[in-house]
Amino acid sequence: MIRIASLYSESLGWLSKADGCGIFYSVFVRKLRDFSEKKEGATISTQDFRVNETIRIPEVRVIDHKGENLGVISTREALQIAREAELDLVEVSPNANPPVCRVMDFGKFLYERTKKEKEARKAQTKIEIKEIRLRPKTNEHHRGFKTRDARRWLEGGMKVRVTIRFRGREISYPELALEDLKEIAEELSDIASIEQAPGIEGRVMSMLLMPNAKKIAKRKAAIESGEIQPVMEEESDESEEDFDDEDDDEDEASDSES
Repeated sequence: MIRIASLYSESLGWLSKADGCGIFYSVFVRKLRDFSEKKEGATISTQDFRVNETIRIPEVRVIDHKGENLGVISTREALQIAREAELDLVEVSPNANPPVCRVMDFGKFLYERTKKEKEARKAQTKIEIKEIRLRPKTNEHHRGFKTRDARRWLEGGMKVRVTIRFRGREISYPELALEDLKEIAEELSDIASIEQAPGIEGRVMSMLLMPNAKKIAKRKAAIESGEIQPVMEEESDESEEDFDDEDDDEDEASDSES
């Protein structure tokens, strides 16, 4: 990137001083900046704008580098104003009649815009998706622990995918799993909404729940006022792995009996 920056600076110097090479200068700068942006992974391209000699229309409305509206003038005159200020003429509103151009440092403009977009992306909150896994014959006691986990995650602003996995002949009774999902959705309906309805794919049935901010705020207010009691946290006396192993043993037993 140091080499690219050096080449860009040197080329910009001798090209801007050359006479009669305005179009070549503009095209060269565009190609070089595009190459630099691709290397840096930038999302903004100079192709989003017409700059300097690539502005081919006869008249434009011009705002100079001080923010003053110069009115509608010829494009040639606007280019001359930009050159005298040692800046660029950039078309910022192509759909206006006539199009609006600003006199600015185009390289600085691209840099600041890219920086703002990166900051905006960092500020965006990424919603994490948690998952609880069940079986069609999961007992209510164990499912209660899973549902409380889901409630805690939803109240924390996370989405929750509820997955029920079928084994063996369990796939023949999908209505049992569907009923389980409906009961879980109903139990969490005071803080969540169904984003993705229950659906089956292969040997897995799942649904996706998303937090409902209004419902969560309403519930918190009710808890603070003493209208309802918060869900008490309990520790499960068996891990998920133990539960899955137990299910595997039951499956093997049922298969041997058949």
